Amino acid sequence: MMKRTILLLTAAAFFLNLSAQEILTDQRDGNTYKTISVAGKIWMAENLRYVDGGNGAYFDNDPNNIPSYGVLYGWHAASVACPAGWLLPTGNEFRQLIDNTDNAYPGNKAKSGPVFPGFQLAGMKDYEGVFSEMDEGGYYWTSTEYNENEAEFFSYVIMNGRSMVDISRKEDMPDIHGAEKTNKYSVRCVKNEK
Repeated sequence: MMKRTILLLTAAAFFLNLSAQEILTDQRDGNTYKTISVAGKIWMAENLRYVDGGNGAYFDNDPNNIPSYGVLYGWHAASVACPAGWLLPTGNEFRQLIDNTDNAYPGNKAKSGPVFPGFQLAGMKDYEGVFSEMDEGGYYWTSTEYNENEAEFFSYVIMNGRSMVDISRKEDMPDIHGAEKTNKYSVRCVKNEK
């Protein structure tokens, strides 16, 4: 009985830390998004699908990919793409997301279908205009700018059936390079706490 009580308390604590929220409706275009609370921050649980006058791309230039994978943005467009009241997350916020999500650690077995907390593996479009890695990797901009040409990014990649996460953080490795700002990556927004 004691083991069962401890198990129930542990499960309750986990679900209080990671709990589903209301649906967010983007007033600009009517798109709706599931949200999730992770360690006290409210995140969009889906890739942003906002299309703003040619500032975004969609995999293989096929608009049928938008509902499942969202839109890919260059860093400058990503930095202003989130709906009112939401922001492009920092690298530290992505680190908190990783640290508070059990299956986001390197080497964990990947699950079929969407990976919790719903990473949609939309691939990327590089600075040369080449699309790659759909269903293999998700690349997400952070709000951290390294210099006029590079910025920080978060990646979630499936390799040999295992999930791998990385943040290109200069805090961790001073000589690290970020991604070219002209690359097009996905966006996940976090609710502005102010």
